[in-house]
Amino acid sequence: MDRNLALNLVRVTEAAALQSARYLGRGDKNKADEAAVNGMRKMFDTLAIDGVVVIGEGEMDEAPMLYIGEQIGKATRDSIKLDIAVDPLDGTTAVAKGLSNAISVVAVAPRGCLLHAPDMYMDKIAVGPKAAGKISLDETVETNLKSLSKALNKNISDITVTMLDRPRHKELIQRVREAGARIKLFQDGDVAAAIATCFEDSGVDILMGTGGAPEGVLAAAALKCLGGEIQGRLHPIKEEEIERCKAMGLDDIYGLLTMDHLVRGKEIIFAATGISNEELLKGVVYYENYMAKTYSVVMRAETGTVRFIEAIHRLDKKPEYAK
Repeated sequence: MDRNLALNLVRVTEAAALQSARYLGRGDKNKADEAAVNGMRKMFDTLAIDGVVVIGEGEMDEAPMLYIGEQIGKATRDSIKLDIAVDPLDGTTAVAKGLSNAISVVAVAPRGCLLHAPDMYMDKIAVGPKAAGKISLDETVETNLKSLSKALNKNISDITVTMLDRPRHKELIQRVREAGARIKLFQDGDVAAAIATCFEDSGVDILMGTGGAPEGVLAAAALKCLGGEIQGRLHPIKEEEIERCKAMGLDDIYGLLTMDHLVRGKEIIFAATGISNEELLKGVVYYENYMAKTYSVVMRAETGTVRFIEAIHRLDKKPEYAK
């Protein structure tokens, strides 16, 4: 895969972040999401790729753009054929309320290499490189914490488990506390939270709990680049969700989804730009004289390269951003 594509994908997430960050704390998550989608879609139109959205804003009748199955890019005869997974704004409520942990993310892989995850819940567990291969969704919470303790050479009392702050996690929270581990809850953005497990300075050791299935695939793309591990299991709660799984060819609906199920191969590129501050990236900062600064990360699984990019934008030279 052309490594120059990595920088172009950063431009895509930067565009989404610059548009969406205008709505930080304004109480309208739909406007924030719409702005991110518009910014991302316009920048995708400039790329010479033959892309198909496999994870996006919903089905064609639910989303005007970046919908599942949409053709992306200015394809030529020689353009690489790609699967594209996007979340223009992971953390819509966070932006609306002016909270942390909102990012814009994109992952690409050769055609057929990303799981077409249906939009439903997924049980997840994610860890960084030192604990990869040491945990499993098939094991109990207590067993996984013991295995993690050994892999990280930490007492369980020094391990920090992160999970979404949701009522459905009440029992999980109780079991983690009884096992002796610490807990860090977050309101939105479980892609960023999964990635944080791969960086020791984040203070997060393991992600547990139930979140979105599409976000699970995006997180898997990032963790594949970083050497971490995420496992998932679909958690449909409605009959129509079960039927959708079958329609998508997912015969073993409740089967364990390993890294190779979620993201196949090594030609994976992942890019993200912060919208509001989170563990890995700072959010968009606006300066005087129509200037703004973005903080992004881009990763390639094939080489293991991780680049952090700080960019200054002259918004007066980009009229679509100067609002």
